[in-house]
Amino acid sequence: MSTIGETTLRVRYAETDQMAVVYNANYLIWYEVGRVELMRQMGFTYLEMEQDGINLPVVEVKCRYKHPARYDDEITIRTRVEQMRTSMLRFHYEAVRKSDGQLLATGESTHVVVGRDMKRIHLTPKYQAAISSATGVAPAAAHHGAPSCATQS
Repeated sequence: MSTIGETTLRVRYAETDQMAVVYNANYLIWYEVGRVELMRQMGFTYLEMEQDGINLPVVEVKCRYKHPARYDDEITIRTRVEQMRTSMLRFHYEAVRKSDGQLLATGESTHVVVGRDMKRIHLTPKYQAAISSATGVAPAAAHHGAPSCATQS
């Protein structure tokens, strides 16, 4: 069974635009909150990954807006790992209004795994195992032959 992280937040006035709806770019920030909390649920933090020499820059992000969110709405961000390769992760997101269960937006983000030098590397077995265990998603082979962070000098 795949772990789905759920994080609830409340729309702040500063997140709305002149039309009294949430400004579109805020969903990407909410997706980041969901992703970071999902990592915690899987047993590690993004800070821990950085300390281990692993970074996950975003290389692609998508968001499909379905219904508006408004000031003071409580929003649940559902996050799951959709795909894992040895040097790439793809997350899927849903933004849902808590009061009525209305699906407001869906999205995904793709991240490559890089070292401190910003060169592509493999996720270490520690993180592959934690993600696989929590999500049931097994890593597929990488396409770029990236070296493992554990074997880099």
